[in-house]
Amino acid sequence: MAKFFEHFFRDDSGAITVEWVVLTAGLVGLAISAGTIVETETNQLAADIGATVQAWDATTTVATPSE
Repeated sequence: MAKFFEHFFRDDSGAITVEWVVLTAGLVGLAISAGTIVETETNQLAADIGATVQAWDATTTVATPSE
């Protein structure tokens, strides 16, 4: 049984797979975080633009220069 555990702990096959899984999970987490931040900021910007456009008075005319 001791030889089995010694061989098990020395065998490093498959370790690269674990590393890639961890790296991929980290990148996916970063992408989700960045996407959430961009979405939040975009929604806030759209709301600000909407409020500005709604505040414009469309009934006034633009003054034209005298000829």
